Amino acid sequence: QVHLEESGGGLVQSGGSLRLSCAASGPTSSRYPIGWFRHTPENDREFVGYINWSGGVTYYADSVKGRFTISRDIAEDTIYLQMTNLKPEDTAVYYCAARTGTGGSYYSLNEYPYWGQGTQVTVSS
Repeated sequence: QVHLEESGGGLVQSGGSLRLSCAASGPTSSRYPIGWFRHTPENDREFVGYINWSGGVTYYADSVKGRFTISRDIAEDTIYLQMTNLKPEDTAVYYCAARTGTGGSYYSLNEYPYWGQGTQVTVSS
């Protein structure tokens, strides 16, 4: 089992940057691949990006590719989502989640049983 806690959200102007952190804790926390998702009142929770347990493999949604970067510090059990060139449509609650599923897709919510509480990101125009 793993506990996740996001931080780093806030209010930023369009074109600005933010770095979100996801602190993982638990006996095997460093072994989990991590996904980042976001949720708005208008949309279901959507996939943002993914990083495998070693940090050597990452995937991104087309909407954030080239602007967002995921990394992880294994020693610190922390995963980062660096967001640049933010747009108003990036406004959402951002969640990190630990993946235990292996039979589905890295972007599928069903693969992620453990979630953080979320952190709000608001991008003003």
